[in-house]
Amino acid sequence: MLRIGFDSSPLLPGHPPGVQRVVERSLEALEQRGRIEVVRLTPDSPDGLRSWRQRELPRTVRGRELVGIHSFVSALAWRGPGHRVQTLHEAPWRHGVQENADLRHRFWAWAGARRASAVITPTAATARDLGLTSGRLARRTHVIPWGVGLPFEGEAPPNSMDEVLLGKYHLPDRPLLLCPGAVRAKKNLRATLEGLAHLKQSGSLPVQLVVTGPDTPDLRTSLGLVQRLGLTRHVSTPGEISDADLAGLMRLSCAVSVLSTSEGFGLPVLEAMACGTPAIVPAGGALEEVAGAHAIVVDPTEASSVGQGIVQALDTREELRTTLTERASRFTWEDTAQSIEQVWEGLA
Repeated sequence: MLRIGFDSSPLLPGHPPGVQRVVERSLEALEQRGRIEVVRLTPDSPDGLRSWRQRELPRTVRGRELVGIHSFVSALAWRGPGHRVQTLHEAPWRHGVQENADLRHRFWAWAGARRASAVITPTAATARDLGLTSGRLARRTHVIPWGVGLPFEGEAPPNSMDEVLLGKYHLPDRPLLLCPGAVRAKKNLRATLEGLAHLKQSGSLPVQLVVTGPDTPDLRTSLGLVQRLGLTRHVSTPGEISDADLAGLMRLSCAVSVLSTSEGFGLPVLEAMACGTPAIVPAGGALEEVAGAHAIVVDPTEASSVGQGIVQALDTREELRTTLTERASRFTWEDTAQSIEQVWEGLA
C-alpha cells in the first residue's frame, strides 16, 4: 500500500472555510476507502508554517518512508525526496482580485506547478486561467472536482423542520435569497445588492437577502451600501452558522447568489444544488462550469440582469428541484478521493 504524506496544515485556524472543507472531506474519504495509507502531516500551530513546510516535511518523507507529499494548497516542500502533488484552487489576479494575489501566491502558481510531479485543479476553468492546458504542464495537470455530502441534501433530516430557522435567526416568512459567506470583497456582494435595488426601483422586492459569515471590514462596507440603497429592512446578517443550519437555509431559499469576481470552484453552488436550490452565477468561468445547464446565469455588472435572475429563480425554483439534486449527486467526495488515488498510483 502506498504511504502518502498529506499536508493538512490548511485545517489550522486562519485558512478559508472552503479550503478547510475540501481538505477534511477529501482526507475522510481517502481514509474510508483505504486504498492508500494516509499520513496526516500538521504542524503544532500556524506560526512558522513556511519553515515547517520547507524543513520538516522533507525530513518526514525520509524518516517515514513516504512516496511523497500531497499539498491541498499551492505551496509545497521544495526540496527533498519523493513526489510532490500541488493543488491550485484559483488565479484571482487574472480577475482583478487582490485577495491571495500577492507575489508569493503568484510564485507558487508558476514555479510550484513546474516543480510538482502533478498539479490538481478543481475545474477546467481554473486550469485555463493558470495556463495549464498545453505543453508539459497539461500532461501533469488533473482536473478533480470537489464533492458534496451531508448535511447538504434535498430534504430536512428526520424529525426536524427547516422552518424553525426563521425564528432562530429572526427572518421574515417570505422567500429568502442566500449569499453564504459573502463577507469578503471577492464575493462581490455589491452585485446582488444592486440587483435587489433594481427590483425595488421597479416597484417590487419579493425576497429577503440573507448574508452569512463573520463580521468583517468588507461586510461593514457592504452594509453601508445597503443603507444607501434603502435596503436595510430587506437584508439580514445572522453571522456564522453551522453547516446544518446553512443547508436548512438553502432549502428555504429561492436561490443562492454566488457572484464572486474570482472563484476556482464555488462549493456553495454545489451545496445549493444538493439542497434543490438554484444558483445565480456569472456567465463563464468556474461557477457556471460547476452549476451546469440549470444555472441561472447573469451579468454581475448589470443590476437589471441580476434582478431578472432573482425573478427567474422565484419562478422556476420548484420545477428545478429534482434536476438540481440529480446534478449534484454526480459530485461526491468518494469520487474526489478516487481521482486523488489515481494520481498517486500513476506517479508511483
